[in-house]
Amino acid sequence: MSGFFKDMEILTGATIYTPLEVLCPGTVCIEGGYIAKIFPGVDKNGENLRGKIIGPGLVDLHIHGFKGYDVNAGTAEALLSLAHELIQYGVTAFIPAAVTAPHEELLRISKAVAEAMELQRTGEGGARILGLELEGPYINPERRGAQNSEFIRPPNWGEFLEYWRASGGKIRAITLAPELPGALAFIEKAAGLGVVVSLGHTSATYEEAKAAILAGATRITHLFNAMPPFHHRCPGIVLASLESRVHLGIIADLVHISAPVLRFVWKISGAERVFLMSDAIPAAGLEDGIYSLGGLKVQVHSGVARLTDGTLAGSTITMDQGMRNLLAIGIPLMESWIMASYTPAQACRETNIGLLRPGMMADLVVLDAESLRVERVYVGGQRVL
Repeated sequence: MSGFFKDMEILTGATIYTPLEVLCPGTVCIEGGYIAKIFPGVDKNGENLRGKIIGPGLVDLHIHGFKGYDVNAGTAEALLSLAHELIQYGVTAFIPAAVTAPHEELLRISKAVAEAMELQRTGEGGARILGLELEGPYINPERRGAQNSEFIRPPNWGEFLEYWRASGGKIRAITLAPELPGALAFIEKAAGLGVVVSLGHTSATYEEAKAAILAGATRITHLFNAMPPFHHRCPGIVLASLESRVHLGIIADLVHISAPVLRFVWKISGAERVFLMSDAIPAAGLEDGIYSLGGLKVQVHSGVARLTDGTLAGSTITMDQGMRNLLAIGIPLMESWIMASYTPAQACRETNIGLLRPGMMADLVVLDAESLRVERVYVGGQRVL
């Protein structure tokens, strides 16, 4: 152990959100890519970051693209470019999400994720790619949202296994509609493989949603969106989700969900069940204009993306902006950070990120205390911004 503290980086004097606790001020020590030590107070030997906030890197579980980089492009280059772009917004890990597409396109995307993750393993860098999510093609066409109806199809386990094998087992999640024929058996098999099954783009009744949760579904892709609204005589998937111990995805652009409803979900479910996701599309980070998502025409106006019929088409938000939005509607920073790091990590069964504790990966961000803007980012203890 004599060399354990050699080459340790010490960041001190900042307010630290672990985020389950707050140290003001506190000190975090990084060694060998991991958190070696974290404690309250100032270490005179460390770099003093007074006036800054330190917390775990943000984890985006559901993103389709950003600044023109498109997950459905199906190339490792696009995924790695996305990984590097997200760093400046405090994201240190993410799951790229593919929208409904033809079979060959989904095969290509599956292979690209495996290739990109291997390149990262050998030193490519950027925010960690945690695997692939398939948002579709096994969804309800009545609740397709901004998904191309031409390629929506019933659950097909044999087809899914082709994607699974092409990805080298790197499919981490799938969004599907549980009311479709064969969906429950599919959920059981997918859960048995260790895939996170998320319910979305669905017209499921209360009973159908409950059955899916019992079968192994553990997540809701984007609560309230692309599903029937709650009704006191027909509670549907919304109530089934709220009263079950599943993780609840929210898009905090204050467009997909109004501020009062967002606060309500947080109050009754708690920050350790609700997770923030961007659902950003390739048009995010670019100027207003006409773009494409899964072959569908998308118009972005005042930062809001819609199909030509007015249907919302993902978002243009970043994870750090989502946190600031939560703060602006009265959700404390500690709770907001839990929803942007710890809870999404738990929701995809990642146990070594999303939290600052000894032995965890040293993925962290440094924010300006007043503006909450990202100033530094570390991935695996290496400063990348």
